[in-house]
Order: sequence, then C-alpha cells, then structure tokens
Amino acid sequence: MAGPFLRRLGAWVGGFDAGLANRRLRGFRPARAHVNALLAAAGPDMNARARYLVRNNGYAQGALDSWAANTVGTGVKPSSLIAAPARKAALQRLWQDWTDEADAEGVTDFYGLQRRIAREFFLTGECFVRLRARRPGDGLTVPLQLQCLPSEMLPIGRTEVLGGGRAIRQGIEFDAVGRRVAYHFHRRHPGDPTEPGLAGETVRVPAEDVLHIVDPVESGQLRGVSRFAPAIVKLFLLDQYDDAELDRKKVAAMYAMFITSNDPDAAPLEGELGDQVAPGQIVRLDPGEDMKVADPADSGATYEPFQYRTLLQVSAALGIPYAHLSQDMVKANYSNARTALMEFRRRVEAFQHSVLVYQLCRPVWARFTDLAVLTGAVGLPGYERRRRDYLACEWLPPKWQWVDPLKDIRAEIEEIGAGLKSRSQAIGERGYDAEEVDRQIAADRKREGRLGLDFRRSAQGPSAPATQDGARADEEDDEDDDGRAADRDAGRRAEP
Repeated sequence: MAGPFLRRLGAWVGGFDAGLANRRLRGFRPARAHVNALLAAAGPDMNARARYLVRNNGYAQGALDSWAANTVGTGVKPSSLIAAPARKAALQRLWQDWTDEADAEGVTDFYGLQRRIAREFFLTGECFVRLRARRPGDGLTVPLQLQCLPSEMLPIGRTEVLGGGRAIRQGIEFDAVGRRVAYHFHRRHPGDPTEPGLAGETVRVPAEDVLHIVDPVESGQLRGVSRFAPAIVKLFLLDQYDDAELDRKKVAAMYAMFITSNDPDAAPLEGELGDQVAPGQIVRLDPGEDMKVADPADSGATYEPFQYRTLLQVSAALGIPYAHLSQDMVKANYSNARTALMEFRRRVEAFQHSVLVYQLCRPVWARFTDLAVLTGAVGLPGYERRRRDYLACEWLPPKWQWVDPLKDIRAEIEEIGAGLKSRSQAIGERGYDAEEVDRQIAADRKREGRLGLDFRRSAQGPSAPATQDGARADEEDDEDDDGRAADRDAGRRAEP
C-alpha cells in the first residue's frame, strides 16, 4: 500500500521529471529486469544482428576494424621486469618463439589472437579463451596453446541448480560462495552444421583453464553486451534508407515517356508497361490515357545532412570517431581531429589496461612462465619462492601515431628535460622496451665508431637556457662539432 501512495505523493509534489508519468513520458516504461534477464531474452538475437551488420554493412565493418586496429594493432607486448639481464633476455626470447605456436588452430600468432579477441569483444561484448595444455611430445616451445571460443559456444540459456549450493547460471558454474568453478561449453558451434556430430553436447571445463574476456556494465552482470547494441537499429534502418535512395536515383536517371494511340489495334512498341522501365523507353498505352513523363520525387538537399547526423549518432553509440566510422575526412580539420583522437585513445587505453591486459595478457604470461619453468625450457632459480618477482611484467601497447609529429615530439622532449617524465616512460608509451632500445643505441654507436661514422646531430636540449647567451653557446657547440667532423673527414681523406 505504501508504494502507490508514495508514487501519488511524488506526482503531486513534483521532484524529478524523469520519474513522473506525465504526458511526455507516459509511454516511456522501460523494463525493470536485471541485465542478466535482459541478456537471456535478447542476447542471442542481438549478437546475430551485430554479426549480420558487420558482414553486410560497410559502416559496421569499418567500426569493427577501427576498434581492433587501435586497441591491438600489431600486438600488446610484454617487457619482463626481471632484474637479471641474462634471465630476462632468455625469458623474452622463449616468449617470442612461443607466440608463433600459441594459436590452437594454427592460423595466427598470439598477437593475432589478441586482435581476434578484440573483434569478438566488440561484436558480442565477450570472448572466451581456453588454456590448453599440450604433451611434451608435441614439440612446442612451451606445452601451451590458446583456443578462442565465441560467445555462442557458452549456452546463455543453461541455468540449473546442481545441489550442495552449486548452480549453473547462463552456462557458468558457481560454487556455494559464488566463485566461478567451471564453464559448460558446447562441443561444437550451435550454428555450424558443417561439423558432423556432437550437436547439443556440452563439456565442462574448469574455470582455471578459461579466460572470460568481458567488461560488465552493471554490477552482477554475467555475460557481455555487444558494443553494437545501441547502434543496431539505426545502422539497419539507415542501410534500408540508403538502398531506397539508390533505387530512386536509378529510376530518376531513366527518361521514360508514355504515348496514347487512337488505334486500339496498333501494335505496341518494344517494351510493355509492366516491364522494367529502361532509359529512353517508349510505351504505347490504351486510348483515353494521357502522355506522362516519369518524374520521381527528389530528396533534394536533405539526403547528406540526414546521413551525416545519423552517422554521428551511430558514431557516438559505438564510441568510434566519425571520421574512422565513415572515412569522411571532408569535415575534419587539425583541431577537431586531434580532440576526437584524444578522447578515443583514452577509451582504448582504458580497455587495454582493465580488460585486455588484466584478463588476457597477465594470466597467459603467468601460465606460460609456470610451464616454461616446470618443463625446464628456462631456468629461474628459486621460482616457487620468488614467483611474484619473476612474473612482474609491463605490457606495452603499440605506439600511437603522431597527429603533428614535430610539435608532439618537441613537447615530449621538454617534458623529459623538465623531469615530468622519464625516457623509459616515453619509450614505453611508444610500445618499446627502454633497456632494449638503449642496447640497440649502444650497439649502433659502437658500430658507427668502428666504421668511422657519426649520424648524430647536435641540437638544443630541452633544459638549455632560452637566452641569447645560451643560443650563442649552442651555435659555438655546433661550430665545434662541425670542426671536429671536418677534421675527421680530412684525416680519412689523408689515409692511404
């Protein structure tokens, strides 16, 4: 009784317009069900529609490719933090060799799997990765491979009570305290009849061998929500509208004339009224009808603005910049392109850190290192006692391309010179390991010295004083460098 009374009181007092059932919101009655219930009812259809759009709609395909290219690119790669250089180098080499063997299907490497997982995540909001141990006789660098399983492989409709406090919810088995203990996968994809047998069969896989890549949008959410969810309707209807406009333009480009004859026995000209209208076609009609010229309605100047505004809404729904979604660079300039990229990159970095690295890269690295030590592929003394130290690793995403290379690099040099960031941080942001870069630079300098080469150019450092005296000092340094270079050149010319 208190509920209806409080609602009537709220309507009389006022308060939040969003909670009132007035004229504007009378038909706005969203479901109060939890997201798990909504996904159980709508998830399979929503995922199927997202896949259909990616296969048949250029904007959807472009958005998916843009997401995968920016989140993964050539791969999010590890840089071990082991202090001993030799042990670190040995582990990194072993990892590099294993990445080519990581895919259980044998069609790509570990970084290709990352890209596939990013695509599946964008399509259905989730992806499953099974960690599959292999036999020593299989000849792998480390006896481990990864198997990607799409969302459809875990039956979202499977929910049952198992007893002893255990239960299966949407294909995931939980123990009495709510921990995930297993996943019940289909043995074959339910929509793939090309694989004979095993239809409807499921297999229980322990949770420690499964990585569930998902980014829950609500507390307690079990399964993923497609990133296409808020854009599916607009993309589908926009595609239909675009097709209708193409057909209208095709008909409008055909000049057709209809002529009346007073002789009902006159033979008709080539082509009948019911035939498809062709360019320049003349059709003889029955007596009593007037001559008409085909004049389809024109959309006028509304087509492009309508397309632009609709694609802006789709862009916002997908979280993809408009230029990336549409490949329309006409409306882009330096300022708005940079602003859009900065916002997009913040979203991508959040996904890389909290989802891709945390849920995929770290567990794979840990399982890889464990098996590498157990099989003797790498030697890490005291591993059981110092496992946390040996597993310490920094994951480096691919570097972002500069929007304005000269300005951006100068700004970064000044940050390093002012002590606002380190060289290691700057190199890491580019997707490289600082120690490896330093080793390469040292090797280059050694080789240049041995060959009598010097490709270094003197430049004003970020911490040099921006004064006239400082500029004069820099000029003198340049002159000294030029003099030393000239002396070296003269010496080389004097040599036999």
